[in-house]
Amino acid sequence: MSGALDDTRRSTVARHATLPTPTALSSFLKILGISLSVVLVSAIAIGGFVAADLLNRTGDGAVALEDGGDAAPPALGAYPDDKAFSILVVGTDECGEITTQLLGERCEEADDGIRNDVNLLVHVSAAPRNVTVVSFPRDLMVRVPECTREDGSTASSMSKAPMNSLFDHAGVSCIAKTITDLSGIPIEFAAKISFDGVIEITDAIGGVEVCVAGDGIRDPQAGIDLPVGTHTVSGADALAFIRTRHGVGDESDLARISNQQQYMSRLAKKILSAETLTDPSTVLRLANTVADNIVPSQSLNNPLTLSQLALALKDVRFSDFVFVQYPNLDDPDNPGIKVVPDEQAAEPLWAALAAGEPVSLSGDVATNQSVELVEPTEPAPTEEASATPAPTEAPRATLPPEISGQSVDQETCSVGNQSR
Repeated sequence: MSGALDDTRRSTVARHATLPTPTALSSFLKILGISLSVVLVSAIAIGGFVAADLLNRTGDGAVALEDGGDAAPPALGAYPDDKAFSILVVGTDECGEITTQLLGERCEEADDGIRNDVNLLVHVSAAPRNVTVVSFPRDLMVRVPECTREDGSTASSMSKAPMNSLFDHAGVSCIAKTITDLSGIPIEFAAKISFDGVIEITDAIGGVEVCVAGDGIRDPQAGIDLPVGTHTVSGADALAFIRTRHGVGDESDLARISNQQQYMSRLAKKILSAETLTDPSTVLRLANTVADNIVPSQSLNNPLTLSQLALALKDVRFSDFVFVQYPNLDDPDNPGIKVVPDEQAAEPLWAALAAGEPVSLSGDVATNQSVELVEPTEPAPTEEASATPAPTEAPRATLPPEISGQSVDQETCSVGNQSR
């Protein structure tokens, strides 16, 4: 992100509205490990996005996690089979140089703090591995524990606060601590990415193909106008697609999350495709881009750790790679504006993650009429080409219908609402 590149550069907020020359062998091992890590990171989320170092380049501003759990020590090879791990991916609304040029006054006039508008808990089970990515709504009202800021000061606890206020309140570590309190899941690793990072990572792989249904997506506030059909989005269009709120479904933040999950799922398929993985220039370009655009936790600021996490994910089937939205209810104090946790509906989700079970969805792929399920246009490339035998089917935990989401082997189209 731009802040990681240059600490002197002023970040604004878009309101929604000579190390020694390494040996050839060590260079190869580091490039291999970090390239594999980029595959994992890019597959998880726009953003997400967990890589911080390329050829001994350390990440600027790495942050400590106050309750970081017990991560395995860095080592060659995959992350230990008997250990699960979780990664928090935080997307902030900071405007860097690129975004300021695109959004103009919206960035220049915003000066009331940085919001964490995308909050993803990426949980990876012990072997046999499966991945569950939980999206927490930005408008989710949560209890916030007392947190320690990066400067050592104490941020007070809050009985009820919107999720997207926590970065400004006490940083990434406080977001992680709050989510752990809510879920019971320890978070060992974290990374933060801004608008500029979303743009540059998407451009590094040549864009992402998205599907638009309904009446097409038109949202002047986000700067997007896409007719029905498939479109390869990159640059400003990619950012507009994942930011649009008024262009999909019922124009709610919950609808936007389902739209973002379509984007993330298709991003995962492209990153894991043979077309990407067999092109060294693309992989290395992506590795450099990710390293330049994220701020990692201290636990993630090591190439060997990145390699471990990537190798642990290499054989996960698309059907075991699932995106879900944290279940919620209308906030009685702010009806139609904020939501509160549906803890009863969430219990089976947290139980499945704690037990290492892959999840099966019984609810709709979308909330708030924002996406629809479609037949895949082509087979999943990596699964069809893989020579690795399919693992023994593990018991699955069926989530209640209150939890929406999709697995990577499914395809969805965003339902535009420009006729509204």
